[in-house]
Amino acid sequence: MELEFYKYQGTGNDFVMIDNRSNTFPKENTQLVAHLCDRRFGIGADGLILLDTDATTDFRMVYYNSDGNLSSMCGNGGRCLVAFAKKINVIQNETTFIATDGLHHATVGADGIVSLQMIDIAEIKNTQDYSFLNTGSPHHVQIVEDLQHFNVKENGAAIRYGNLYGQAGSNINFVKKIDETTFSLRTYERGVEDETLACGTGATAVAIAMNATGQTNSNEINLNVEGGKLAVSFDIEDGKYTNVFLKGPAEFVFKGTIQI
Repeated sequence: MELEFYKYQGTGNDFVMIDNRSNTFPKENTQLVAHLCDRRFGIGADGLILLDTDATTDFRMVYYNSDGNLSSMCGNGGRCLVAFAKKINVIQNETTFIATDGLHHATVGADGIVSLQMIDIAEIKNTQDYSFLNTGSPHHVQIVEDLQHFNVKENGAAIRYGNLYGQAGSNINFVKKIDETTFSLRTYERGVEDETLACGTGATAVAIAMNATGQTNSNEINLNVEGGKLAVSFDIEDGKYTNVFLKGPAEFVFKGTIQI
């Protein structure tokens, strides 16, 4: 069987995109997904995303980590899927779609920037050493001094597989404050089991955690990730973070076919 795919990236977070409106992709074949995401023997990506039909929204997002397993929400993947949906004429410049964590609204600007509404956040666990919150995916947020030379893979894996989060684990974000509205971060992603160049739900978690812990009073945060720049904005109502938007580029890389 010949499979047509598109490759997209958002600040270095890269994805295999498949138009599955015909419902022909073998969704239970985790080995196939892992093979397609393999950077040596497959196409290569941090994850694979299916664009499926949905009865009440423009489309359904089905997201797999690069290990082949279905996963929780991926912010940069969602933004890239919106750009993909526009490219194949499923949408124009505005959309509402469904993902594993619920409904998402998104817009595509004339400059190609995709703005994706994330879920509301009401619960944040803040401790002296770290914050934990779920922005569609679970995220540990921890400030470190020398972010540039920090061993993200080793330290991230130690926390992800440690006793703190049990068998399910968590994504791990290490953060450095640059100024009142700007933070740099590096993320260890579960499912990829390595550092990635960007993580959208991680950037969202960092922005909210930095506000919640008093590192910033701003509700518009700039995030420097290894693959570029993202921005997160939000409102705060009765201690709840609402109208949370993740903004950044989502770029088409190439299109191809592969035998499966």
